Order: sequence, then structure tokens, then C-alpha cells
Amino acid sequence: MKNSIFILVTIYCGCLASCKKQAVADSQQMFIEDKAMVNTISFSGYNWKVKHSPSEKIGPGPNYWAKQNVWLDAQGHLHLKLRKYQNKWYCAELQSADSFGMGSWQWQIEGRIDLLDKNVVFGLFNYSGNDGFDEMDIEFARWGNASNPNLNYTVWPAQAGNTNFSFTQNFLLSGTYTTHRFTRSTNAVVFKSLYGFYDDDSNLFATATCTAPPKSISQKKMPAFINLWMFQGRVPTNAASVEIVVHSFKYTPS
Repeated sequence: MKNSIFILVTIYCGCLASCKKQAVADSQQMFIEDKAMVNTISFSGYNWKVKHSPSEKIGPGPNYWAKQNVWLDAQGHLHLKLRKYQNKWYCAELQSADSFGMGSWQWQIEGRIDLLDKNVVFGLFNYSGNDGFDEMDIEFARWGNASNPNLNYTVWPAQAGNTNFSFTQNFLLSGTYTTHRFTRSTNAVVFKSLYGFYDDDSNLFATATCTAPPKSISQKKMPAFINLWMFQGRVPTNAASVEIVVHSFKYTPS
């Protein structure tokens, strides 16, 4: 009887150790996979492609990117996480499968985006893929300098020979809910940020308008992007993971 018990315990421990090893191996394998944009998720009524490059640093940054850092919770809210795994930091990004044109682009965010480390960037934007052109950004970042403002609105030009539009402002939250949007027209981009979740201009705390002329504004339809990354690939000074929740994205054509 004692021998039987000993054999059963030995088998159980062996199976447990094997399962643990397999779980670690599976977890490692998830980050070893290296296929760009391998994952697609559905969020807020749209399909999105998730960036995945765990073995090669790519822009922005450059940084490593992992699809495991983007997921939906039980309420359908989108989570983005910046975290360290086996001595490497992995960022998060996704882009909409569809492209959108003139109208309102709006994100509702949960998180203390006012308190991000100086090396962390959280971005809400559109982008044609032509670097330095055809892009409209709402970014929460201090660009490596803790004394810089933490809210940044930018419009990159449609043609060479034109300068970009830039607006910065410092802000401090008393809660965790904010709404951010830009509204595109053929001759203007209007940015707005609000405390809380609103579809109107209630609790507005920042706004800026880029007009053409004098600036050059893209007329292209472009996908929407959401990302969480490290400026110039620099790790957070507090070495802490960052997680931000996006409750919704809504495009309203004009």
C-alpha cells in the first residue's frame, strides 16, 4: 500500500512538473512567434489589426511589440499594456482594418494618462503610412523630459515643404475617465479633450485648431491607430508596467 501511494505521488509530481514546464514553454513560444500584424480583434464595432514583432525592434521607438499586450475584457473594453518579459520590454499597438475620412474621430479612455512616465507614450491618431506626412495625433507624452507638457496635438502635412502643426498643454486629472477627439474637414482639424465620457463639449479642458492655409492638411482616408510605447526605446524610469483601457472608439462621418 505504501509503495502504491509513493508511486502515485511520484507520478503526480512528475505530471505537475511537466505541466509547469509546458506552460512556461507555451508562454515563451507566444512571444517568440514573429509575424507582423498576425492578430485581428473586434472592438467598438470595428475590426483591428494588432502589431506583433517580439524578435525585431521596429518603429515607433524602435521597440519590441507583442500581441499579448492587447486584449478585450468581459465588458468588451480594450486593454493595452506595456510590460517587461524575460529582460525585454514589449509595447502595444493596433490599427483599424477600415480607413476613415472627414468627420469626428473619438476615443474614450480610462487611466491616469496624465501621470505617465517621461519615457512612455500613449497615442490616438490616424496615419497613411507615409512617415512625416498625412497624420493627425493626440499623444500623451513628455518625450523623455519630465518638465515637458503631457498633452500633444499634431498635424503632419500633406505635401513636402510644409511644416507640421503642434499644440502642447499640461493637464492633471482628478479621475480616470477622459474623452479625446479630432474633427477633420477639408480645411481644418479641430482637437478637443474632455474630463469624463461625453459626446458633446462638456468638461472641455483642452482644444486647438489647425487650419489650411497656412498649414497643409491631408485629404486622405486613413486607418485609426492606438498605441502604447517607449520614446526612443527607453524603459520607464520607475521600471513599472503600464496599462490603459479604451472604452470606445467612434468615427462619425461629416
